[in-house]
Amino acid sequence: QLQLVESGGGLVQPGGSLKLSCAGSGFSFDYYAIGWFRQAPGKEREGVSCISSSGGLTNYADSVKGRFTISRDNAKKTVWLQMNSLKPEDTAVYYCAARGMPCGSYYLTASPGSDYWGQGTQVTVSS
Repeated sequence: QLQLVESGGGLVQPGGSLKLSCAGSGFSFDYYAIGWFRQAPGKEREGVSCISSSGGLTNYADSVKGRFTISRDNAKKTVWLQMNSLKPEDTAVYYCAARGMPCGSYYLTASPGSDYWGQGTQVTVSS
């Protein structure tokens, strides 16, 4: 059974850090570029970051550049999103996805297609 399972969300104060994990199973994890997306209440889904299948290429939304870092370990079938200097506007449900396209700007903005998605993890940044 194909699964992507996110974890690591929670409540953090502004300026704090969280590290999200995305664990894959049931498919050829190392074949796919993996991305992180987020959706805040009343807002459209936003692409946050992606990483190529090998881990050698990454891409970030302008809103998180310099604060977030994506990484992966294919042996562990896991992708991480290290989030530092968190802001209240980072509050959202964060989802990971395996999309059948290369990591890049299009990966973060393309409409959903034949993609695999996790169930999401809530991140709340508040004092």
